Amino acid sequence: MTPLGHRRLILTRHAKSAWDDPLLDDHDRPLNDRGRRSARALGDWMASRGYEPEEVLCSSSARTQETWAVLAGAPLEVRPVMRIEPGLYQAGADRMMAILKTATMPTVMMLGHNPGISDLAALLPARLPMDPDFRRYPTAATLVVDFQVDAWDQIRPGEGSVMDFIRLDGRI
Repeated sequence: MTPLGHRRLILTRHAKSAWDDPLLDDHDRPLNDRGRRSARALGDWMASRGYEPEEVLCSSSARTQETWAVLAGAPLEVRPVMRIEPGLYQAGADRMMAILKTATMPTVMMLGHNPGISDLAALLPARLPMDPDFRRYPTAATLVVDFQVDAWDQIRPGEGSVMDFIRLDGRI
């Protein structure tokens, strides 16, 4: 939970997806085994740090929804409001920011895709994480960034404070 006058964003790229069916539409690709392991590990990491989203803004793609479903199986105490947002699928940073500004709860998790998610992640903080893979924003990467505002429509680029950044892809 965030105090009054604070907003927390948990910005997550979907976990690793399967490419084994060449006839499957990109939107419908599920996670592969490594992706499911990463999503579980991400849920455990979030729970261990108390990163409890109260609202989830999730792309309509199968891989983002599955990422949420798997990580939500972690021992999270809060059961958030879930919003499937078709506009997050292949969205650029501007579209993602516009959708974020419609959020209503103080702690929001947004699940999306590259390159939009990496562009948004680089746009929000006053100082970027020192991680060499931050700009690449690999699958299952997650940035936690806080804002000193009363409402999501007040956030501005370059005003967020990085609380944490993790990348799990290839480490699970």
